[in-house]
Amino acid sequence: MRAVQVTRLDGPDAIEVTDVAEPTGDGVVVDVHAAGAAFPDALLTRGLYQYRPQPPFVLGAEIAGVVRSAPDDAHVAAGDRVVGLTMLTGGMAEVAVLAPDRVFKLPDNVSFEAGAGLLFNDLTVYFALSVRGRLAAGETVLVHGAAGGIGTSTLRLAPVLGATRTIAVVGTEEKAQLATAAGATDVVLAEGFKDAVKELTHGRGVDIVVDPVGGDRFTDSLRSLAPGGRLLVVGFTGGEIPTVKVNRLLLNNLDVVGVGWGAWTLSHPHALAEQWAGLEELLSSGRLRPPQPAVYPLAEAAAAVASLENRTAKGKVVLRVRD
Repeated sequence: MRAVQVTRLDGPDAIEVTDVAEPTGDGVVVDVHAAGAAFPDALLTRGLYQYRPQPPFVLGAEIAGVVRSAPDDAHVAAGDRVVGLTMLTGGMAEVAVLAPDRVFKLPDNVSFEAGAGLLFNDLTVYFALSVRGRLAAGETVLVHGAAGGIGTSTLRLAPVLGATRTIAVVGTEEKAQLATAAGATDVVLAEGFKDAVKELTHGRGVDIVVDPVGGDRFTDSLRSLAPGGRLLVVGFTGGEIPTVKVNRLLLNNLDVVGVGWGAWTLSHPHALAEQWAGLEELLSSGRLRPPQPAVYPLAEAAAAVASLENRTAKGKVVLRVRD
C-alpha cells in the first residue's frame, strides 16, 4: 500500500510517499480515503513531540474511510463510512487498523475529506469550550490563530455551543478573509489585538480566549479577559511557552485552563464516545457545518505538513488518499 513515511528526523523534507506492507493486528481495518494532518505531525518529523517513534514510521493520527472488516463485537461493520483515530501514527496510508473504541460512523452529509478534518480539531474545541471553558449562552469567545485548524473549528463551534460573538485574531489580511468565511463576527490583527478587543467590547473584554499559539501574546490575552474570564491553553504553535504572573488572575478572578484533550480521553474512558456523540448530532442535524479543509493529494504530503510548520496553512489540512 502507499503510505507517508518519515525516513529521518529532518523535518517535513524527510517525508516520502512510498510502498509499505499493510498493517496487521486485531482491530477495525479501514480502507482510508482521507487523512488529517495536524501540528503534531510536523513536530514528529523533527523528533520534537513527546511521543518519539524511531524512523521509518508512517505519519497520521486521524482518518476517514470505509470499514473493510471489524471484530464481531464492534459497533461498526464492513461497508460503514467511518472516521477514526490511530493515536498517533499510521493514518496517512491506504489501510489503517484502529482500536474499535476509536472508530465512529461518519454522518452521510459529511464527506471523507471533511471527516478527516473533524476529529483532532473539532473534538479538542468541543472539549475546550464545553468542559474546560464552561462556555455559557451569550458569552464572547476570542480565538488566536483563527485561520488555522483550531481557529476555524472554534469559529464554527462556538456559536453552536452558545456564544453570541466570536472575535478572530489573525496575522494577515488574507487570513482575515478566511476567518470571516469560517464565521467570525469580528476580525482583528494580532499586532495590537488587545486595544482592538477593548474597543470592540467597550472596555469589558471577552469571556473566553482560545489560545493554540502561546508566545508573547499571552499577557495581552489575559488583559483582554472580562472579570471571571477564562484563558484556554490549547498549544504553542508560536514556539515559546509563556509564563503567567498569578496576581493578574487574582485581581480579576481569571482562570488559566489547560486543555489537554488527548490526556483527558486517556484518563476518562467514556469521554471520547460522549464527545463524538455530541459532535455527531450537531453535524447530522445540520446545526454545525462540516469543515472545509485545504486538501492535498497524497503525493504532496511533505508540502501539506510543511504548511503547518511554517504557519501558511489555511484552515485544516487534509490528504486525499484515494480518489
